[in-house]
Amino acid sequence: MRKKIAKFSILPLAAGSIFFSFSTKDAAKLNLEKYSTNDLELVYTVEDLKEEIETGFNLSKPAHMLDKSYVGFKEAVAFKESGGDYKSVNEFGYLGKYQFGKGTLKLVGVYDTIKFLNTPALQEAAFYANASRNKWILQRDIRRFEGKVINGVKVTESGILAAAHLAGPGSVKKYLRSWGAQAFSDAFGTTIKNYMKRFGGYDVSFVATEKNARVDLEKFTG
Repeated sequence: MRKKIAKFSILPLAAGSIFFSFSTKDAAKLNLEKYSTNDLELVYTVEDLKEEIETGFNLSKPAHMLDKSYVGFKEAVAFKESGGDYKSVNEFGYLGKYQFGKGTLKLVGVYDTIKFLNTPALQEAAFYANASRNKWILQRDIRRFEGKVINGVKVTESGILAAAHLAGPGSVKKYLRSWGAQAFSDAFGTTIKNYMKRFGGYDVSFVATEKNARVDLEKFTG
């Protein structure tokens, strides 16, 4: 989108100001031709950057979503999954801020979905436990493929963990080991490639590599 800026003639005013600031004798010697705007184009075309800014990143996001830490990573994933809504339940039954399936919740020790939806801290713990478990399952693939380019996307550890949240670690293994030939997409058409690109480059070293990572439910009793 482009906009026109109206014509204006500021240079002649500047020239006039210069002229009257000198004595009459000095002004007679002044060559005003070099201040002329006769041959200048004073109608400029400038870009309207609003669209570029809006597509670059959402300005309504919390500031911590814009950094590259673990917090930035999980909040970016949450924004994509549910808009950050702890109470969200989609048409396929996926639950909470990070849109967990019931099967995945059971893998990290969470069985009470009502309590899960009503306990934000429990959802955060489940996300961390799932990421930790996936990191253990995919640790060899992270070492092997990190920094490689598959289907035009640079593979990063955070991209792998995000893709595992979307598709499960098994699907991510198949995607990586086939160099992108065995693709995956969810019910909304979102692919492993999409997540690897969107969530690449975050520092997820905070996430431990743990085989049997589970939520400590004792912290959420009472």
